[in-house]
Amino acid sequence: MPDPRAEQHTLPGEFVQLLLRHLKFADGAFIGGDSDLTALGLDSMAAIELLFSLEDEFGVVVPDDRLTEATFATAGSLWAAVAELGAGAGEGERTDARRVG
Repeated sequence: MPDPRAEQHTLPGEFVQLLLRHLKFADGAFIGGDSDLTALGLDSMAAIELLFSLEDEFGVVVPDDRLTEATFATAGSLWAAVAELGAGAGEGERTDARRVG
């Protein structure tokens, strides 16, 4: 019987490649769902840069209430947020939470 947790450890390649650009200690490490992003070098400045990259690459806007330590704790928790936000935004529904008015 397949391990039900296996799916959470499988991340899209483009997401992993994007992560690797922001993780200064990754250095060829395997990035899975349970990979600790802080241990791999994600600090507060890198998290901001990663956030902008994710929004640009995946066409999502991460709302302020999702900008938490829990969201950025592991590769899996971050991908879950991106995937959920992407699934919730239909074509033409993308809005920029930073835009005023």
